Amino acid sequence: MSIQIGFDDGEKGLDWIGLTQAIEHGHTLPKAEIADTFLYRGKDTLLNRSAWIDGLGIAVKCATIFPNNPSNNIPMVNGAVSLFDDANGQLEAIIDFHLITKWKTAGDSLLGALRLARKDSRKVLIIGSGTVARSLHDAYSAGFENAEFSVWSRTRANAEDFAQQRAATVVDDLASAVQQADIITCATMSTDPVLRGEWLQAGQHVDLIGAYRPDMREADDEALQRTRIFVDSFDTTIDHIGELKAPLASGAIGRDDVLGDFYGIDTLERRSDDEITLFKNGGGAHLDLMVSRYVLNRYKG
Repeated sequence: MSIQIGFDDGEKGLDWIGLTQAIEHGHTLPKAEIADTFLYRGKDTLLNRSAWIDGLGIAVKCATIFPNNPSNNIPMVNGAVSLFDDANGQLEAIIDFHLITKWKTAGDSLLGALRLARKDSRKVLIIGSGTVARSLHDAYSAGFENAEFSVWSRTRANAEDFAQQRAATVVDDLASAVQQADIITCATMSTDPVLRGEWLQAGQHVDLIGAYRPDMREADDEALQRTRIFVDSFDTTIDHIGELKAPLASGAIGRDDVLGDFYGIDTLERRSDDEITLFKNGGGAHLDLMVSRYVLNRYKG
């Protein structure tokens, strides 16, 4: 009989460093087969993301995105993850969608930062103040000892609300805040860049999360041109997300400028304290599978 894992029960046994180790281990297994399907009804969307990793199992993550839900005090995004046994295909667990999304998204970025950011990084700037930003605060707190957080949002009231819930300082001047940070993690829904390459300083690490469609970008061309670029997966970022798809199409960067992904984990390394590194978090279905397996293993003890 399959197990149903809710958000609170599933989260009890999790830790951020353990999760990054599970993600890293997942990339030592045979490369994932992945597929996404979309169905639409006007503004409403059903997204199915599937992944199969030999030796780890199968996951199907179903998400419904109904933009009008918040006006009725219902979350815009809902769903579940079904995890299947690798050997016999039986359903092992149905896991809360929001639990997997939270830990997958922030854990993906944390692993990138642990590989690429300076080990003495302390000042973390979060651009954005939504649910993902809160998860990033928790993840980076676990990964970087004595981290100090600042937060910027287009809507200052949202940044103030974030600062009340998490230990963070609200900043108004984004350019100045970027210049003073060791790590800049960007989790917005922007279609136009909010992060300018001219603001970046030697030794920084940039973590880009928000863009997930071809028409979305958080960083401008200069930011990409000034950094050493890495991604979580070549397959789910380069041809799919505007962050890379647009500058590659325009010639602002070349394919050889995207240097490595988690399937070549040893390529994710900082060569000096002065260089600027950039990580694009694409968050593919293979990561949902890796995280779901980690959640189930921790849940079962």
